[in-house]
This record gives sequence, C-alpha cells and structure tokens, in this order.
Amino acid sequence: MEDILDCCCGLDVHKESIVACLLAGPVKSKLKPQSEIKEFGTQLRDLLALRQWLEEHQCNYVAMESSGIYWQPVYAVLETSLSDEMHLLVVNARHMKNVPGKKTDMRDAEWIATLLRAGLLKGSFVPERDIRDLRQFTRYRKALIRDITSQKNRIEKLMQSNGFRLSSFLSDSFGSSGLAIMHQLVQDGFMTNQSLDRCLKAQAWKKAHEILSSLNGTLSMPQRKLLKMQLAHLAELQANLREVEEEIHDGFSQFQGPIELLDSIPGIDQTAAYTILAEIGAEMSAFPTAQHICAWAGLAPGNHKSANKQKKQRITPGNNYLKTMLCEVAWVIASHKILYLSSWYWRLKQQTDAKRAIVALARKLLVIIYTMLKTDQLYNEQKFLERKKASEQRKVNRMVYELSRLGYAVSLPA
Repeated sequence: MEDILDCCCGLDVHKESIVACLLAGPVKSKLKPQSEIKEFGTQLRDLLALRQWLEEHQCNYVAMESSGIYWQPVYAVLETSLSDEMHLLVVNARHMKNVPGKKTDMRDAEWIATLLRAGLLKGSFVPERDIRDLRQFTRYRKALIRDITSQKNRIEKLMQSNGFRLSSFLSDSFGSSGLAIMHQLVQDGFMTNQSLDRCLKAQAWKKAHEILSSLNGTLSMPQRKLLKMQLAHLAELQANLREVEEEIHDGFSQFQGPIELLDSIPGIDQTAAYTILAEIGAEMSAFPTAQHICAWAGLAPGNHKSANKQKKQRITPGNNYLKTMLCEVAWVIASHKILYLSSWYWRLKQQTDAKRAIVALARKLLVIIYTMLKTDQLYNEQKFLERKKASEQRKVNRMVYELSRLGYAVSLPA
C-alpha cells in the first residue's frame, strides 16, 4: 500500500473506551511511520482530551468505524475541531475487516490508521448537524405511531374480550363516538339507551340500535380501572405525537425549498417529505450518482454471479427508515392509475409480483428525488408523459420500418 497522508489517526470506538492509533511520518520516506497508541474514555472530558491530543499533533484526518451508535458523541466533539480543517470518516466496519486471528483493540486501531494513511477508506454518509437533529424527531414520530397503534390494539382486545364490539359498527373505534362510549364504560361499566344517546355523534346516530346490540357486556371494577389507565396512556401518546409533529414542522421551516420540491411529486405529502429529507439531507454532493444513493438506501439488488450464472438476490441492506417511507409512497402512487409512475408500476407488475414492483417503484422515486434536489427542478408530470409518448412513437416507427423492409405497405392513421 502506498501512503498518501503524512499524519492520520484511527479510532476503535467502544461503549466505555476509545483506542486511538496515530501514524505520522513523511509519505515518500522508506522508513515506517511513527506509531503512537493511546486509550481514552468516553466521557466528555475524555473526548475533549482526545480532541486536544489530535490538535497537538496537528492530525486533521481521523477515521472510526460505524458499528452501533457509540461513534456519534465522538463525531459530535471532533467535528467542532480546527473548523473546516478536520476530516472525519465514519467507516462501515464490514468494509475494513482486519486479517482474522490475533485480534485486539490496539491492532484494530492501527489497521484503521494504516488504511486511512493509504487512502483506502471511504466514509459513510453523515448529514449536517441540523439534519441529524431533525432526523431524531422524525424517527421518534415513527416510534410513537407504532406505540399508539399497539395501545389501540390493547384497548380493542380488552373491549372485545368483554363483549363490546365497537369495531363491528363504527368505522373508527377511537373517534369521538367511540371514545365517548369508552369513557362512559369507565364510569358505569355498561351501556343504556340514554347513555348511548349522549355518546353518539354525527352519522353514528343512524346506527344507534345496532351499536347498542353490540355493547352487550359489562366491565368489572378492575377492568374499568384498567380501561381508564389505557385510555389515559393513549391520550398521553397522542399529545406527545402532536408535540413532536409541531417540532418537526418548525424545524423544517429552514428547508422550505427542498420541501416544495418533494411535495411536487404525486403521493408525497408534507410528512413524507419531512421524513425523506431528514434521511438524505438537502445536499446531494455526498452521492456521486443516483446509483450510489440507491445502494445506500438499500434499494439496489444484490449481485451474486458464479460460473457465468446470475443467481437471484434480495435487495441490499440500507436505511430502513427511508426505504419504508418510499415504499409507502409507492403504494399510494400505485392506487392512482392516471399517473405516469402508476402506469409504470402496473406495466412492471405484469412481469413480476406486486412487492417487487413496489420496491422497483421506490427505487425509481429515489432516483427522481435525487435528480430534483441536485438540479433544483420541480416534478413535471407532463414531461414524463411526453417522454412516454415519444418512446411509444419510436417503437411504432421501428415496427413500420421492419414491416416495410419485408415488403409490406403500412400506412399510419393521421
């Protein structure tokens, strides 16, 4: 390996310790670079000591492996060092495995520094600090929605097990009418005609008799207390969700331009735009091509070829948050049959199953998003339709040409 850096450092990051190996020496010298290995803790004072140690040696190139989340506080402290002169690389541990056998933390740090000195390491994508902060809110929002769904299922299970089948006649058991009935059950443990009349709202009035027949159970005192606690927890989760969504909306106000670009794509609403932007950022300079961002997101097919035989592979692992959101948007687009993207999906679905077609549509969406953010252009449905029409016309012209070569006279309608 040919060295290209005079001074660099490799970090082997763990939960409670950081092993740093610093290599320094002239690049073109035949002598081995001087190696200095030092161990630091992971508390703030230890991280500041690590930063000071690097500054004293004027080391501006640092690489660390990205296994787990322990690298994040180290990255946050070091990225403020020496302004723009510090170059930090967070590297996938799978891409720089050391030779097996005789493995120690010291050897790992030295191996990372050796690869960095030779320029053989490629950093993972780490967005700006403000995007990383907003990403925590969008991911927390997804976790809250999952918790709210689980809590509703618990309440529904308790109601069903005691003879209250609200979901049979109410489209939303947790709407205004459904919640009013549940709070009434917390008070009395059963329903009467008078209490039901006070609970039903709007269209639910038309089903009063059917709803009362489905509420043919009773709740004991312990069950009423349990239902009260579950409803209180549900209300708390929903209030927390509203607070998180307000914080997300306020935080993304500084990215109004990219949000408008993403909103121009059919099927992407403001919530989806927030999630997508929180994962990939507003700048596409970190990804040389659309293929790179698709591989990073996990929307690229695996490659396994042996003995001139191409074997089927699943999509590669990647950013599950981005992949999930793009697939949700793809399902929304597939439900509309008048769009260019939806027609593209239905044509592909004739050749494969629905899930594979959805993943392919999600990849196509990511390529479009990458191009839009890089060129700062809105989504133009008419442009895609014109391109589709031109492609179909070329196929027709090609067919007419082949038939004319065979001696057939073909005339196209005007």
